[in-house]
Parts: sequence; structure tokens; C-alpha cells
Amino acid sequence: MTYRNLDATTAFSQLITLEALDVSKALTKERIEQALIDAGSSVTYSWAAMPVDESHIEVLQALSDEQQLIQKYHRLLSGEIMNTSENRQVLHHLCRGRVLGESQQVSVDQEEKGAFYQQQLHLIQQFSDDVRSQSIVGSTGKAFTSVVQIGIGGSDLGPRALYLALRGWAEGNNIDQLDAHFISNVDPDDPFDIIDQVDLETTLFILVTKSGTTQETLTNYSVAKQAMEAASLDPSKHMVVVTSKQSPLATSTDFLRSFYIDDYIGGRYSATSAVGAVVLSLAYGFTTFEELLSGAHQSDVAALEPDIRKNAPLFDALVGVYLRNVLHLPTTAVLPYSHALSRFAAHLQQLDMESNGKRVNRDQEVISYQTGPIIFGEPGTNGQHSFYQLLHQGTDTIPLQFIGFTNSQRKRDITTDNSTSQEKLIANLVAQIVAFARGKDDKEPNKQFPGNRYSSLLFAQELTPSVLGTLLAHYENKVMFQGFIWNINSFDQEGVQLGKLLADAVLKGAQGDEVLQAFHTLLT
Repeated sequence: MTYRNLDATTAFSQLITLEALDVSKALTKERIEQALIDAGSSVTYSWAAMPVDESHIEVLQALSDEQQLIQKYHRLLSGEIMNTSENRQVLHHLCRGRVLGESQQVSVDQEEKGAFYQQQLHLIQQFSDDVRSQSIVGSTGKAFTSVVQIGIGGSDLGPRALYLALRGWAEGNNIDQLDAHFISNVDPDDPFDIIDQVDLETTLFILVTKSGTTQETLTNYSVAKQAMEAASLDPSKHMVVVTSKQSPLATSTDFLRSFYIDDYIGGRYSATSAVGAVVLSLAYGFTTFEELLSGAHQSDVAALEPDIRKNAPLFDALVGVYLRNVLHLPTTAVLPYSHALSRFAAHLQQLDMESNGKRVNRDQEVISYQTGPIIFGEPGTNGQHSFYQLLHQGTDTIPLQFIGFTNSQRKRDITTDNSTSQEKLIANLVAQIVAFARGKDDKEPNKQFPGNRYSSLLFAQELTPSVLGTLLAHYENKVMFQGFIWNINSFDQEGVQLGKLLADAVLKGAQGDEVLQAFHTLLT
């Protein structure tokens, strides 16, 4: 297997010679109808408003082939060590099924991981069914009506985004729900805000920490535990833990149940593991979570396709590299025209920026080209009344990734001015894509829109669990492919460690570090 820096590839040297397509002139009815890729679960990816034509696509295909992207994906799925700095396999795809079929047997630590993950899902199904049927109740005999997940980073962002994304769907389909809440910030206002909202007597807490040592999470666990004890409740009857078998919490008797993850699933890739499975199965039922896994699996399988014209996450990744490394655009906005995806961009921030925010290659050498972009976003139409001014008329071109759905989730709407709210939402989405691409001439400069601002679109009929799983896996696989292209390790996160070490030093008095002490004095 060949690992080489992007700027050492023949295809990249060809790519930088191509002039970007002017989408303000190229966007036609025929192009819109043809620039489509099936992404799985009835999700479609449109690249019509991206600055690429057939000449670009041919070179991007050559880049994919030269960098052996599909072969590297096969190696990852087969259990090869792809997280080289930590000497670990990367196995989150196995949580949603064997992408390479039953032949995909991956054994680590004398354990076949596909079977292990399925066993955990079975245990989660049994537990969630028992809680939802009231076979398992709290310490006073009352049924659980709400769940609270305590975690941070990948133990919070992905599960929180997915929970919020399915709340309207569950209501629209009359799914019995347990209310879910999330505590992540070590700021004491966060846990106490949630604790004050819930009835502790009917609340089940989910403690999520892979290492069992995460400072913020354990602090918030103590807050919740003390609150239950103060209410004369037995915390061990109101708490489950999701952790690794090696964690100090793994064998603790302080929990109603223990569910396991391991070091081969990174936090930001863990939403389809027990990290997301427990809270989502409790909130919406295990069948809903199974449907989400099915959608993710469809994207994982589709990502095996070598032809980039038929592989949505691979095409998205390659065009993203063109935008980043040839057009030198440092930022990407994720713009879901769906209230349900209100926290999806926040999850993608961590997924993309923690994975590909790297400056050294897989051989620990400093690289000379740009890697991961800055990711931000907000649901439309809210964003239109916030930062779209800069997107339309600012001095920088910011690539845009729109997400949209034909139908709303709750199946409730009204008609005003001869159109429904959902029709207005879709009209705004369409208008923004075209406005960014075409622009507008005007005799007054402040009313001119330069246009030729690039965007892609992921769309489906409705945001269902299967569609949500496909969207989640699409971005995971896109980030993975871009890491392969840039020859970096997308599966470690050394960049978060230094701040943790210094925070610990501050808490211990910052002895010998006058700068730490000085700033600490300012704030205390």
C-alpha cells in the first residue's frame, strides 16, 4: 500500500492546472438533472453548483486511483492498523454491519469485534425494551420517563445531534418517547440546569466515558450522584455506564448496567456504537436505532464504489480537496434546511476538525499543504438572517453544503399567503443555492452579488432514521477519504491533550509556571 503526500502525486499536479468552472454560467437545467449521485437510503447528492466539469472529474478520479483510496478503505475495514500514532485499528463501521460481508472477520485482543459489537447491541436492546416496558424501574418503583446522558465531545455531540434530529420524526409517527437531556460542560450551570428540569425519581442517567477518567464527565457524574442522594434515591438504580472493559468503571457496582466500547472506535465516530445506542434506544426504541444503523451501513457499502461518479462521499471528499488545496478556500459552511438538524453542524465540526486538523503526515513529517477546513453552520432559514450577508457579499468565497427535505417530520403545517411553511422552507433553500451561484448585477455596488459561490446539496423526501444514518456515515466517510488523500492520521487527536495537561497543572497550583499562575490569578 502506497502512502504519499498530496503534492507528490501526478494527478494533483494536473489538477492545479485546471481553471475552476464558473458556476454562474454553467448552472443549467440539464446540469442540475445530471449532476446527481445516489448516496443510499433515498438520499441524493447534487454537485451541480460545484466548480467542476468533466475535465476536473477525470483528474479527481485519477487522484483517487493514484492515492488508492478504495484499497485503503478496504484495508481499514479488514482491520489493518490505520490509526498509526496510537497503533490501533479503526472499527466504527463494524458497529452497523460487516461492510465486506460475512468474510469480514476482525479479531483484536482475542475478540472478534463484529460479534462483540452485535452482542452489545443485543444487550442494549434487552435493556431498552425492559425500561420502556417498565420491567426495569427506579429505586422507588416508579417508571423512568426521562434519560440524561453525561459525556463530552464524541460522547455528547453525535448522540445529542441524532436525538434532536429524530424527535420530530418520532412525534409524527406516534413513537412512544422518553425525553432525553444531555450534560457535557464542566461549568456547574450545565448539570444543575438539567437536574432542575427533570424529576430525579423517574430519571435514568447514562454515564459515557471510554477511558473512565474524563475529568469533566466524572465531575458531572458526581453532581448527579449527589443530587440523587440528597433526594433519598439510590444512584445505582438510576445510572448505567458506557465505558471500555479496561476502564476503572468497568467492574464498578455503582451502576444498574454496564455497556462496553473499546479503543478502536474514536469518540467522534462513536454515535453508532453503544455511545449513541443506549440513549437513542431508550428514547425512541431499539427498532428506530436499528433503522439508523441500516442507513449508515448503506452509505458504508456505497463508499466501496471505485467510480467517483457513483460514490457520493468519495466525490464530496475529492471536490473538497480541490476547494481546499487548489482554490485555497479555508472554510466550509454546513447549512441544513431542517430544524431537526439544529446540532448536526456542531457534530460535524468535531468530526471534521478533530479528524483532519493535522499538520504532520502519517510518518510524522510536517506537510506543506493545507488539510482540514474550518467547519461551521446553522439551520436555514435562521442562518439567512445571521451570517449569509458575508457568504453572499463578503470578500471570501466560502463553499456551502446544503441539506434539505421535501417533507417535514411532524406532519403538521399551516398555509399562509398561498403556501405552507414547508413550501416556504424549500423555496428559500432553492433560492439560496441559485442566488449564490448566479449572483446579481446592479448599478449600485452595495446591491451587487458577485455570484459564482459554490455549493453542494444532500436531499431526501424526509428525515427518517435511515436517512439520518446515511447522512452521518456520508460525512464520516468523506472525512476518512480526505485524510487518506492528505496522507494524515484522521483517527487520533493529540491536539486536545496539551490544554488538558495545563488545566490539571493549574488545579494543582501551577507551581513553577508564572504565566499559568498569572492568568489564574486574574480569574480567581
